[in-house]
Amino acid sequence: MNTRMRRAAVAVAAGAMAVSLAACGSAKEAGGEKPSGPVAAGDAIKVGLLLPENQTARYEKFDKPLIEKKISDLTNGKAQVVYANAKQDATTQNSQVDTMITNKVNVLIIDAVDAKAIAGSVKKAKDAGIPVVAYDRLAEGPIDGYTSFDNEEVGKVQGKALLEALGDKAKDGQIVMMNGSVTDPNAALFKKGAHSVLDGKVNIGKEYDTKEWKPENANTNMAGALSALGKDKVIGVYSANDGMAGGIITALKAAGLSPLPPVTGQDAELAGVQRIVAGEQFMSVYKPYAPEASAAAEMAVALAQGKKADDIINNKVDSPTTKGVPSVLIPVVSLTKSNIKDSVVKDGVYTVDEICTDKYAAACAAIGLK
Repeated sequence: MNTRMRRAAVAVAAGAMAVSLAACGSAKEAGGEKPSGPVAAGDAIKVGLLLPENQTARYEKFDKPLIEKKISDLTNGKAQVVYANAKQDATTQNSQVDTMITNKVNVLIIDAVDAKAIAGSVKKAKDAGIPVVAYDRLAEGPIDGYTSFDNEEVGKVQGKALLEALGDKAKDGQIVMMNGSVTDPNAALFKKGAHSVLDGKVNIGKEYDTKEWKPENANTNMAGALSALGKDKVIGVYSANDGMAGGIITALKAAGLSPLPPVTGQDAELAGVQRIVAGEQFMSVYKPYAPEASAAAEMAVALAQGKKADDIINNKVDSPTTKGVPSVLIPVVSLTKSNIKDSVVKDGVYTVDEICTDKYAAACAAIGLK
């Protein structure tokens, strides 16, 4: 783990501890049953970690090293983490689960490419006595635990920010909604939260579910929306994440829009933060990954050792196949020009030097980011 990642992990440790303490009052109600299959003795456990893709910067840069470090800390360095990335292919991920079962991991942490398609593999793991923790996305099947953010709240935060940016001109034109992939259950929750805030307050001219979250697909969709609606009619864009926001903003620039209409985002990717500094993107949603990763690691280690994870549980969540899944939900932050220093910089996610490269130096100085 590099220096920055260590800083990020340390900076949010207090937040993760606060989540744990807050959870204690609801632990008994939340459940957290012991797995029925064989468990590892002591700290020498084998943890399978399956992440969904590498298009979004967060998974390889934040989630993987944070989970690995926390598992190491919890097991005195004796645990083995077996890692695989599905690169946005659900079939590949199902094969990866099979491999993990063959390798006799003691527990699985799965961030599903396709929440529905993974259900059969989750059941295979459970039948083999391997408990499963759903990470970031609520996988279907008999999962034992789940950690993520309040994803409906994410959409609400994005919607509120867009309304704030539009002000009293919210109905002077039309907005475009660029939602995430239909295979990601989080995308549906983001969309639901955003609609709960935006419906009736703006005119939604076009709305898309963007295949595989890909920026190039968002770019194509945005170009189509501008052509259909007329570029002068588009006053704002709801984008479910930063990667798509980049593709959207490229389409807006190509159409000659100036100034650019407000565009939302999510994940606080470096490129997204820099676009916010430059005034090209209005906001992002900053999700502190360390407490999410910490919760997943704590659940996984406890389950692998045949223990309960009650002491960190702060919620119950229902999936289409499993009711009352013991869960940890982490709060999110609306990231704008005004709080970059007090969020991603303060938490050690990025340094000012990383954000304020030569291209963005003047814009950083203008907002006091130095």
